[in-house]
Amino acid sequence: MNGHVVLALEDKWIWDFWLARKGREWHCYFLQADKTLGDPELRHRNVTQGHAVSTDLISWEYRGTCFAPAPVPAWDDWTTWTGSVVKDGKGLWHLFYTGTQHERQGLHQRIGHATSKDMHSWKRVGNGLCLDLEGPLAQQYEEYTPNHWPDRAMRDPWVMKDPDGNSWIMYFTARVPGRKEPNAGGAVGFATSPDLKSWTLQKPVYEGGDFGQLEVPQVFKHGKHWYMTFCTAAEHWSEAYCAFNPQAPVTGNHYLMAESHLGPWTSPKPFLDGANPCRRYAGKIVEIERKLFLMAFLYYGEDGKFIGALSDPVPVAVADDGTLGIAETPAAPLT
Repeated sequence: MNGHVVLALEDKWIWDFWLARKGREWHCYFLQADKTLGDPELRHRNVTQGHAVSTDLISWEYRGTCFAPAPVPAWDDWTTWTGSVVKDGKGLWHLFYTGTQHERQGLHQRIGHATSKDMHSWKRVGNGLCLDLEGPLAQQYEEYTPNHWPDRAMRDPWVMKDPDGNSWIMYFTARVPGRKEPNAGGAVGFATSPDLKSWTLQKPVYEGGDFGQLEVPQVFKHGKHWYMTFCTAAEHWSEAYCAFNPQAPVTGNHYLMAESHLGPWTSPKPFLDGANPCRRYAGKIVEIERKLFLMAFLYYGEDGKFIGALSDPVPVAVADDGTLGIAETPAAPLT
């Protein structure tokens, strides 16, 4: 079961997405690319960000393109990829996103910052760049290493209020150095900020040696447990994870559990959701009235063709020990 399509555009593919809530409105931001490209694999380097609004996560009003790469030359003049949106204490909305540039052949990912008063028209803060692999802890992250990994991973920022105080924290897709097996280098990076403007790179919050990359992390608390969801491809399972989870590798959505938002994080069995060919990817967990739902972008259909649309919310079951599982039944409209 792929999940029903609830947000699809006739002329564009949709993939990675993130949500922000304002009153009864859910604002969905997503990566989009024109179908005139012909080949969906070309979408990554021909991307803008789209915006849609819903009150039930089922019926969506598409509001058009809301953000795009900067004019050349700029650090984010090629792509503006996946991010997250939060609101500060004064009511200003903040977008954090991934950027790459033509000058570096799109291989060096960095994290940018833009703000908006209306949740649609975004303006970069300065030139937009807010976090790079710089500072005394930068050596704990892997830089671009040709013939070992195809890019310098620093993307998919997930920003949230620090549950221990009034500051802000950021998780992001990263890699750590010194791992002989490329698929053992995937990590989740971490940074802190007092004001959403000035960010300090911290050591990775997770480097378990289980995957080559942990894409699109999301961190949240439900009940007494903290969760970190992420997605990864079948070909990026490490030897250690293949031994830990004896099922055949598949592409899909995983999660980690912890007692604290800082970890230590553990990987439960079985993982959340996966298949070959991939059905759902880059999933997000949404909590409504204490119930959890998974939304994801629909990757391949039963005919093997790329879909590129957003799925409806799929119920997620929570076991007594806190582990998660997909309940493959249609979800009712959410309010």
